[in-house]
Amino acid sequence: MVNAFVVVALLYWYNGFSFHTSAKTDIHINKNMEQTQKEQVVDFARSIQWLGQATVKFIYQGQTIYIDPYQLKDSDKADIILITHDHTDHLSMPDIKKIAGAGTKLIVAKACEEKLKTEGYSNVQPVLPGETVKFSNLIIKAVPAYNVIKPMHKKSSNYVGYVMDFGGISVYHTGDTERIPEMKQIRCDIILLPLGQTYTMNSVDEAVEAVLDTRATVAIPIHYGMYEGTKEDAMKFKEKLTKRGIEVLWGK
Repeated sequence: MVNAFVVVALLYWYNGFSFHTSAKTDIHINKNMEQTQKEQVVDFARSIQWLGQATVKFIYQGQTIYIDPYQLKDSDKADIILITHDHTDHLSMPDIKKIAGAGTKLIVAKACEEKLKTEGYSNVQPVLPGETVKFSNLIIKAVPAYNVIKPMHKKSSNYVGYVMDFGGISVYHTGDTERIPEMKQIRCDIILLPLGQTYTMNSVDEAVEAVLDTRATVAIPIHYGMYEGTKEDAMKFKEKLTKRGIEVLWGK
């Protein structure tokens, strides 16, 4: 009887041990996967070029993509140009001319369409908030961008930000915006957002909360140092988010 009891007890102990070991292994594997995914996101974020103001450049699978080109130093050949709204530091005709060729696709907020067509551009795809465009190997969704408190970017203007899927890594360029309620419904890996307190965000803390709303892994501050916002703001932004486990890169 004693021997039988010992055998049964050993079997229970062994099975329990095996179960807990398996659970710990699963946790270890999941953590490794999460770490690998984060590394991939950070690596991609490091390839993003912030060129000042809201101008961002991506090179992805042989394609060159610009958002809101402004005061570009060099000419280039863009495959896709995205424009968030019609203010001249975002819709800059001299800069578009520097990078747009015959085959360049322009995906733009509806408010920009007429100005571009007047300038002779025909390959123009206007978008409104909520619309999705598929071009080549990219999926691009237009999302709202507006001021809640300030009057510069009215919701009724239908200005946009863009959420782009780069092979499973989602990047959100917010456009000129304050922290808006819709951000809580947007999920991204990388967020590029303004740090100014004159035309866009009302404070560095508001920008931090916007990042947290989207659950981004990496944040890249833009739209500061020219007409609004300072390098000191960017340092505060980084300090606050680093404490929350979010990587902050300059993208430049």
